[in-house]
Amino acid sequence: MIIGIPADIEDMNGPVGGSFGRTPYYFIYDDQKEAGYFVENTAATAQGGAGVKAAQILVDQKSEVVISPQLGENAAMVLRDANIELFQSQDGSLMDHVLLFRDGKLEKLNNIHEGFHRH
Repeated sequence: MIIGIPADIEDMNGPVGGSFGRTPYYFIYDDQKEAGYFVENTAATAQGGAGVKAAQILVDQKSEVVISPQLGENAAMVLRDANIELFQSQDGSLMDHVLLFRDGKLEKLNNIHEGFHRH
């Protein structure tokens, strides 16, 4: 299972990023290999559509699960269309969230908002 989580810093013991589309990095964890790495969120500075572009990064990374505090509806649609399961983050580090997911202790993500459209 490949898990994608927004991250503000490149540290697996760091917190989950607060903004899905504008977070600087994503922590990608391969549960079968028990290994993780970070990818830069190249969509973070996009004028518009950051959430959709960021979601595509996680699709391209072959994520099967995304753990996030919230999502915009367009980003959520991209992830759901790719059959990626969405889970709600809690307090704790990126690795804490991997363990919470493994133990079945995360709730499905229902915090889907209209998005922060910059017109």
